[in-house]
Amino acid sequence: MAHTHTGTPPSHTERTVGGTTVLALHGEIDILTEPALRARFDALTAAPGPDLVVDLRPVSFIDCAGLRVLCRARNRAEARHGRLRLVTDSAGFRRLLRLTGLADAFELYPRLADALDRAGTATGGTPAGRRPA
Repeated sequence: MAHTHTGTPPSHTERTVGGTTVLALHGEIDILTEPALRARFDALTAAPGPDLVVDLRPVSFIDCAGLRVLCRARNRAEARHGRLRLVTDSAGFRRLLRLTGLADAFELYPRLADALDRAGTATGGTPAGRRPA
């Protein structure tokens, strides 16, 4: 199934909540928007111990380039002893992660409040997409 890029430039909002950077991405995350997002994620993961929450709920489309930039950001955060969490309520995105073998690669949360809970147990369980340690 082909995807036609709507030409809507990617955008994001960014804020800090108790030492955690919350990045809400909007629009389409694909090969055209990946370079700008990669640069922003690189800046956010440059220091030791980055703590990031990426809210994907406003994202209308994501392709393999979008997955690549998220994987790169996760790898950079973990290499610097940090953390990256994703917020999504999209069954389609979760299915994409399963189909690509990335379902266990990310901490996934359905709500922003759950992702911001430091212990990851705001709903009394483990984050979706990650197995308990």
